[in-house]
Amino acid sequence: MESPRRLHLKTLILIFIMVIAAPLGNVLLGKGMKHVGAVQLWPPAQLLHVFTLVFTSATIWLGVGSLLVFFAAYMIVLSWADYSYVQPASSISYAVVALLASTWLGEFVPPLRWAGIAVICIGVFLVGHTHPNTTENG
Repeated sequence: MESPRRLHLKTLILIFIMVIAAPLGNVLLGKGMKHVGAVQLWPPAQLLHVFTLVFTSATIWLGVGSLLVFFAAYMIVLSWADYSYVQPASSISYAVVALLASTWLGEFVPPLRWAGIAVICIGVFLVGHTHPNTTENG
């Protein structure tokens, strides 16, 4: 049986990986798609050109890789921690999204949005002070 302290540390490490990997992957995908440009569904030759640009973009592939890291960490942590702990605790990624969007994508994040993100972070702090697993593993 694993000690609660070790379980909590493992869970926090994987949630940290999730919190970094998911926003990074999404920002890289967004940056890559901005470079590709608006997707035109017609004529088919234009759509083929877009697919070529997408599948040859290093930025998009880095985004996909980062999201795969996120999904692997997510699946692993859900194998021992409660979903009701993991999902709220990983919501700190909203702050990472706003930081990456403002620094890498040059987006303006208005003060009201920052206030909402602060409320989410307070909730994450509260959830983070509970035990990650409240049920017996079957």
